[in-house]
Amino acid sequence: MPLYEYRCNNCHRKVTILIRGASESPVTCHECNASELERVLSRFSVHKSDQSVYDDILSDSQLTKGLMHDDPHALADWNKRMTQGTDEDIAPAYTEMLDRMEAGEMPADLTRGAEISGE
Repeated sequence: MPLYEYRCNNCHRKVTILIRGASESPVTCHECNASELERVLSRFSVHKSDQSVYDDILSDSQLTKGLMHDDPHALADWNKRMTQGTDEDIAPAYTEMLDRMEAGEMPADLTRGAEISGE
């Protein structure tokens, strides 16, 4: 069941109306009950598939080169691209870590992990 947006010619407000079927009664403004509404184009978003996100990252040679050389700027960019468009809340600690990486600092926890694995 689609949602449609209209602009009321009487009060000039934008209203969103759920249209349940073709036999739906005429639409009216929720604010002033006027029936003179003009349909407006709604904004929408298109989410990229995971594969598309990966392909974009892998096609960025500068980013992949930075990731291979443990560049904190590249790691921050990669993290932002991977979380872009997700509906999940990003923890303040994660945001702080990204800010530090963008400033050129590799977080100690990440460096320690590389040392343990022998890199």
